[in-house]
Amino acid sequence: MDGHGAVSALLGGFVSVASSLAFALIVSMHKGSSASGTLRTALRAEAAKIVVIVILLWQVLTQFENINLIVFIGTFVAAVIINSMALLISEDTKII
Repeated sequence: MDGHGAVSALLGGFVSVASSLAFALIVSMHKGSSASGTLRTALRAEAAKIVVIVILLWQVLTQFENINLIVFIGTFVAAVIINSMALLISEDTKII
């Protein structure tokens, strides 16, 4: 992998991590205890995550001329999938 591929992969992962950070910051500021408040916060956080993704994808694709698009998008998609898989991990450590 050349230098452009490495930078492309790094930027793809960065977009995913930055959007997840925006989501986590909004959710962590939630103080309510009602179901409707929790749902509103989750939807607001998801909207912010999508906005961050769109802005960062646009920035990367317009600012970097020599980006390897396949590596960039591939790394971004892989990071998003891995991040969403974290929800499937159980806290139960009991061995069957």
